[in-house]
Amino acid sequence: MANIIEITDIENPCLDVYCRLTEAQLKNKLDREKGLFIAESPNVIKYALERGYEPVSLLMERKRIEGSGKEIIKMAGDIPLYTADSEMLESLTGYPLTRGILCAMKRPALKKPEEMLEGASRIAVLEDIVDTTNVGAIFRSAAALGIDAVLLTPSCSDPLNRRTVRVSMGTVFQVPWTYLGENISDWPGKGLTFLHERGFASCAMALWNNSVSIDDECLKKEDKLAVILGTEGAGLKRETIEQSTYTVKIPMQHGVDSLNVASASAVAFWELRKR
Repeated sequence: MANIIEITDIENPCLDVYCRLTEAQLKNKLDREKGLFIAESPNVIKYALERGYEPVSLLMERKRIEGSGKEIIKMAGDIPLYTADSEMLESLTGYPLTRGILCAMKRPALKKPEEMLEGASRIAVLEDIVDTTNVGAIFRSAAALGIDAVLLTPSCSDPLNRRTVRVSMGTVFQVPWTYLGENISDWPGKGLTFLHERGFASCAMALWNNSVSIDDECLKKEDKLAVILGTEGAGLKRETIEQSTYTVKIPMQHGVDSLNVASASAVAFWELRKR
């Protein structure tokens, strides 16, 4: 059972994780192995707990303890539960809590890319995508449309960013993911070679003159596909496009030149799914 602690001092350092540490500080608190992230809302927190993520503490509106937070408290075990009324918590965090509950959790150890590819036939590669909302939306589409794993280049936004977790509706806990390389220089050269050597054909999503349509029969025949999505605005790097097996486009109408990367991911994942 959680240790319920009434908040009497909003300057209590135990509350720093919820209101005074940046995302970067949470990620690298003390050292990477002791990094934390914040999950918010009952469903997202339950999703993480069900998948083995380890909770450190809870921040909860008092009225939630016997309401929507009751099951979470039981699942989380013997950890500190900081509580107060909604007005005090808003003064602490600077914003209304989403459904009244936050949970600080330990970051899991990152798996190696090789582990992500075992048994996979459709994966997504996110190249330097920095918008947290887009990353969250892509994960949600990946979970819904049968993507086996998501690999991120080193410059991508963190999938365990608070907003990303919320937008993904907790699917970042469901779809296996890791980084493809540790240094910016590892992509695209080493990263694409790594994928090709493991039997994946790479699909660079880009509107180039030599692009094939996303419904081209040659794509459907590929046993393993890596769908590569580029950063907002600039799109994929020229080197990525030139070194990929295919350059693939989503045909546009009415003079529209492109889709938002999150929208494009949903179309690509559906059309290129394993049949």
